[in-house]
Amino acid sequence: MKLSDVIKDRSVKASIVEECTDLIDDQVSSKGGISGMALKTAYRVVKGVGPTYVPGAVGRVLPEAFKALDPMWNEGLQAGDPVGYLVEHRSRTADVILSVTDARVKKASGVVAGAYNKLRKSVKGDVEEAVPSLASIINKHVQIVQQA
Repeated sequence: MKLSDVIKDRSVKASIVEECTDLIDDQVSSKGGISGMALKTAYRVVKGVGPTYVPGAVGRVLPEAFKALDPMWNEGLQAGDPVGYLVEHRSRTADVILSVTDARVKKASGVVAGAYNKLRKSVKGDVEEAVPSLASIINKHVQIVQQA
């Protein structure tokens, strides 16, 4: 099963969007120091666009991100543990996810693009930290869809 097939069901996609939005909120709120302050400020700016902006953005990126992650997920399936595989290769996983967001931001302008571009160089480590939770979210919903 392709990861992109998992989100064909609207309720499954909505659950993934909600869990990923919560993951982003948790990741940002856990950051400290000067870089954490910068990240929190930029995130507040993005969330200031509107209360549904972040979940909407996650929902728009999700199909492309799942399509981009599909080869790695399949490699993990062949290795016997797709979650462990994404976690073990978290740097590559982060690069794949960031390549999708980078491509989308190139088409954007305004406050969101500005905030993203200011922080882009420093966020890879943050995305790597989120990979274990993201991989678990994906796996949970793959299991749900396979059991349906």
